[in-house]
Amino acid sequence: MNFKTSKSHFEESDVLFKIIIFGEGGVGKTTLIRRYLEGYFEESIKMTIGVDFFMKNIEIKDLIVSLQIWDFAGEERFRFLLPSYVAGASGGIFMYDITRRSTLNRINEWLSIFQEQYNKKETDEFLPVIILGGKIDREEDRSVNLSDAKKRLDGFKCLNFMECSSKTGENVEDVFIKLAKHLLKRMDEIPS
Repeated sequence: MNFKTSKSHFEESDVLFKIIIFGEGGVGKTTLIRRYLEGYFEESIKMTIGVDFFMKNIEIKDLIVSLQIWDFAGEERFRFLLPSYVAGASGGIFMYDITRRSTLNRINEWLSIFQEQYNKKETDEFLPVIILGGKIDREEDRSVNLSDAKKRLDGFKCLNFMECSSKTGENVEDVFIKLAKHLLKRMDEIPS
C-alpha cells in the first residue's frame, strides 16, 4: 500500500480521523508530532499548555485521509481537560519515555480516562490506542526494556505496541500510518 503526504492540508479529504496523543509530560509527544509533520527534530520544545492540534493529509489506498492530531499536555494540572477532548476521537497514541520507567507506570490512569469517555458511546468496541515508547535513540539510558514493557501492557486492550525515535525519525511515520490504516479498516467493518 502506498502512502504520501498531500501538498495541501486544506484540500478536501475522503475521511477525517481525530487522534489524541497523550502521556506524562516530557516524554516527547510534541517532538514526535514535529518530526512527523515537519520532518525535523527540535531538541528544546516548550511545554504544551492544555492542548494543541495539527492537521496532516496522507494518501492510503487512493483515499485522502486527514489526520487531526491533538497533542495533550501531560502535566497533572491539565488532566481534567482530557475527557472533553477525547469526545469524538477516532484513536489515540499513549506515549512513554523508555528512559523513564515512571512514565509507563501511570498508563492505567491515562487509559481509564480515555476508555471511560469512549465507552459512553454505548458500544462494545474499545478506542484503538497504540502504545509508543519514545527516545530509542537513547538506548544506553534505557530503563524500560522491550520485554518488560510488553509484559506490563498485556492486560490492556491496545491496538499495537511500538517504539520510536523522534530524533532519528525511526518508526515515527509508521505509527501514524498503522493507526490510520486500522481506522480505515474498522470503518469498512462498521455497518452503515
